Amino acid sequence: MILVERRALLVSALPGYEEEIGRWLWSLEDVRRTLKAELTGISQNLLDSKIDERQTIGSLLYHIALIEADWLYEEVLVTEWDSEIRALFPFGCRAEDGSLSHIEGQKLEEHFYRLNKVREVFLSNFRTMDLTDWRKPRMLEQYDVTPEWVVYHLIEHEAHHRGQIFQLLKKLRNGSIFLK
Repeated sequence: MILVERRALLVSALPGYEEEIGRWLWSLEDVRRTLKAELTGISQNLLDSKIDERQTIGSLLYHIALIEADWLYEEVLVTEWDSEIRALFPFGCRAEDGSLSHIEGQKLEEHFYRLNKVREVFLSNFRTMDLTDWRKPRMLEQYDVTPEWVVYHLIEHEAHHRGQIFQLLKKLRNGSIFLK
């Protein structure tokens, strides 16, 4: 008989937040936790390699952080970006051809620092938020959006790119492709 360790698969609220908001933020954090756990210790070569001229893992990590910061400042806070956060993004989101900006040569620690710093600022702006503000639409030129929807979208966005990263990492580790 093989004994398998029993786990509890539960969603908890992040401490220090309104309960419902904290549960959504826990989910956002859980996606990030699994992403970082899988990438910890990967080589620079894996971080910078492309398959079929698609984006690198580094490019996807940069994109994830940039989009999170953008949604925070543009949609949730509707304000100018903090200069410290803006400085983390010397490149735009996309190249002229519409592909993600190509990021190469940045160490994993730099990517993790950027992801962590943006998340720290993101979470700090939700600490004092109540459910009224959580569900209050921000009236923007092209659409109305609530912080609740922004967090939902960022969970979906990062989970999607996490899947791409894991798939790319698997192919790279299996050596089943030609590294460029």
